[in-house]
Amino acid sequence: MQILEYFKTISQIPHCSGSADGLKDFLVEFGQKRGYEVLLDSAKNILIKKGGAKLALQAHYDMVCVGDAPKIELFEEDGNLKAKNSSLGADNGIAIAMMMKLIDEGKNLEFLFTNDEEIGLIGANNLELNLEAKYMLNLDSEDVGEVYIGCAGGVDLKATKEYETKFIDGNFYEINIVGLSGGHSGVDIDKDIPNAIKVFGKFLKGKDVGIAYLKGGERINSIPVSLRAIVFSKEKLSSAKHVDVVRFDGRFDLIEDGRSVIDMINSFKNGVLSYNDELDIPQSSINLALINLDKNRLTIEASMRSMDNLSLKNIASDYNDFFKDREFDVKFFSKYPAWKPEINEFSKLVCSVYKEFGGRCQFKAIHAGLECGLISQKYPDIKIASIGPNIKYPHSKNESLKLDTVDIVYNVVKKLIDEVDNI
Repeated sequence: MQILEYFKTISQIPHCSGSADGLKDFLVEFGQKRGYEVLLDSAKNILIKKGGAKLALQAHYDMVCVGDAPKIELFEEDGNLKAKNSSLGADNGIAIAMMMKLIDEGKNLEFLFTNDEEIGLIGANNLELNLEAKYMLNLDSEDVGEVYIGCAGGVDLKATKEYETKFIDGNFYEINIVGLSGGHSGVDIDKDIPNAIKVFGKFLKGKDVGIAYLKGGERINSIPVSLRAIVFSKEKLSSAKHVDVVRFDGRFDLIEDGRSVIDMINSFKNGVLSYNDELDIPQSSINLALINLDKNRLTIEASMRSMDNLSLKNIASDYNDFFKDREFDVKFFSKYPAWKPEINEFSKLVCSVYKEFGGRCQFKAIHAGLECGLISQKYPDIKIASIGPNIKYPHSKNESLKLDTVDIVYNVVKKLIDEVDNI
């Protein structure tokens, strides 16, 4: 399968969010060599096009790097493509590979490759390229047979506070949270996946501890897998499920009143905040994503999502108050709008074509940020839908791609190229 070969090629080009220039340069050269017009903007978005296209295809070219990534070693297992001890990058690399195949075939389309989606939709938020197509198909969804017509909006929070510290000699423990699966902070937030920061808080609940070192979480948009801490405790601490504890004697500068930090972690309402029964997805949620103690400064980051922009504003206000009440400085960043669900002539066409190849089709919305929300704001006349092959556990070392669904999605895209002129 040529698409799979393209995916294998780009998997060996480092393209972690924030440092994906290698893949950017590769895609620019790929389009130019095949006679397409190639445009770049200041946010490093790429538009590869052939004039007069009615349909645009869109995907992001950065990936969440977990484990050994960007070193990625691929293997197949039971019809799935996986990576050894790293994220796979099928989100959104398999879409890139499909688009490369269509460019290779000389299709008269607009191909929009956006940058740094995984760290706040940065590319889409700063898009300067001019799209001429009337319809856009985003290829960043992860369930075959489903046509996405709406997504959550989101905003990230960073709270910081400086604590008084004190040097203490004595009874210290190194604590490591281990064995958690992780997952996407949006689409997996309702799957009861343990959060390493919350596991740490629960383990020390009610205990008088001092904290000398604390670092947990991997990415703002991932459910935390790991955490490491060094704490002072007169009370004996022992290992528990997902908690490895090692005692040692030491001398550290630490937050003496560590209990206040533990109480805050336990008071933080994490996960699904409300549920949308009509869409059968979370309506609003928050993920306690990162925590870091640097000397005497504690930094906490969280990502909030909602299917409704007003609800998102209210959640941000609530958690602003939560941290302000505890004397933290609070800043918000990486805000992006919800994409209001809409069934239109384009999404209906996508669904009818899906039925030809996949046998089923459902209109869905997703509790995660798709670039469709930002692009639809910038280009309100473009009709947008989103599809993709089956990808499980993105943003984690368990990420997998169901290979036989790639052909289904690719065939849907090819048929849409022919059918879109009939709308």
